[in-house]
Amino acid sequence: MTVRGPILAIETSCDETAAAVVDGRRVVSSVVASQAELHAPYGGVVPEVAARHHLGTVNAVVDEALERAGLRLGEVSAIAVTQRPGLIGALLIGVATAKALAYASGLPLIMVDHLHGHIAATWLDPIALDPPYVSLIASGGHTRLDLVTDLRSPRTLGQTIDDAAGEAIDKGARVLGLDYPGGPALERLAAGGSRTAHRFPVGLRGAGTRDFSFAGVKTSLLYAVRDLGEPLAEDVRADLAASYQEAVMRPLADRLIAAARDEGVPAVSLGGGVAANGRLRELVAEGAARAGLRLAVPDRSLCTDNAAMIGAAAQFTDVIAWPDFLGMDAVATAPPGGIAA
Repeated sequence: MTVRGPILAIETSCDETAAAVVDGRRVVSSVVASQAELHAPYGGVVPEVAARHHLGTVNAVVDEALERAGLRLGEVSAIAVTQRPGLIGALLIGVATAKALAYASGLPLIMVDHLHGHIAATWLDPIALDPPYVSLIASGGHTRLDLVTDLRSPRTLGQTIDDAAGEAIDKGARVLGLDYPGGPALERLAAGGSRTAHRFPVGLRGAGTRDFSFAGVKTSLLYAVRDLGEPLAEDVRADLAASYQEAVMRPLADRLIAAARDEGVPAVSLGGGVAANGRLRELVAEGAARAGLRLAVPDRSLCTDNAAMIGAAAQFTDVIAWPDFLGMDAVATAPPGGIAA
């Protein structure tokens, strides 16, 4: 069972408190309250801090999303919320809020997989990408390739066996003494450096490889900085940043394009916070052009965590009728083998 009409979506899987109203492919409103400044002193997301901030922010964010859409709660068709995967405390705030709103208004509830949301983001206007295609999700917690022949059931082709690409970028930035969040800072520093100045290893080399590994490249950067000694000259730091960024981004792009060719699909898509990286976009665009593939990349606001993508995925996820959803709960982990839809 699916719903038609506007959906109120809520996302609290990590450190962004987000709500949106989505009607079909159209994003009617989207509100995101970032916690980046709260976590910056710690150099990463503190789960307890994230959950407490969601608790104090989520109602205001939902109200603003409805106000911008010009709707009252009773005028939406359903409520959708991120159920998994993510920080359990953060997820619980969103799920509890969505269940309370749905119960009070007599609306059905849709429990959405966060990764499904990243895949479905390119289905929204103005990109409006329809299957089949191969999707790359790269974020701080996840790195995976999925074959999308039906938006209800993407199939995992490969994923990281250790660290996620976004985690590798953030930790690499920290090794180079950059501020949190590390991704934008590393990209800015890399813009002034040479991509070939240092040779960093690429994990799991080999034709046909679809999995990823970033633990080795992180360790190699740490050893390079140690061997060069402190303090590092600015030009050396820029070269390290550019070479390191290349070692993370190139296998993402290469394996995405190779998987699309192998699967015989006409398009590829990017999703997740790392998809906001300019070098990754450049590499994928070049590879897609050579292979004759359509490339779908959402606006940067739809790459990082947001609720509009949850509203998109909700339209390909089973609806839970009132009040059966009261027994549902948040889940910290992704389901084995694919997307929970």
